[in-house]
Amino acid sequence: MLYLIYAEDVIDSLPLRLANRPAHLARLRHLQEEGRLILAGPCPVIDSESSADAGFSGSVIVAEFVSLDAARDWANQDPYVLAGVYAKVSVKPFKKVLPA
Repeated sequence: MLYLIYAEDVIDSLPLRLANRPAHLARLRHLQEEGRLILAGPCPVIDSESSADAGFSGSVIVAEFVSLDAARDWANQDPYVLAGVYAKVSVKPFKKVLPA
C-alpha cells in the first residue's frame, strides 16, 4: 500500500539539511531502485523556482510499504529525522487516483 510521509522542518533547517542530504537521498534512491518510490521532494519556503537558498519548510514522500508501521519505522530512521531537521513527521495511508 502507498503511504504519505509529510515532514515539517524546524526553523532555519537549511544547514542541517545540507549536511545530511547525501544520506537522505541515498535512502530515497534505494526506495526508487526497489520500485517503491512514487514521488519525493522538499517544500520551499518561498514561491520561486530558485528557492534553495531560502530554505525549506518540509518534505513530502509517497512510497509503498507493507504496512503503516513499516512506513513509520522507515520515516523515523530518516537521516533528516535523526539529525533534527524535522520538527514533526506525519505518516498516513495514501490512495493514488490520478494519474492512472
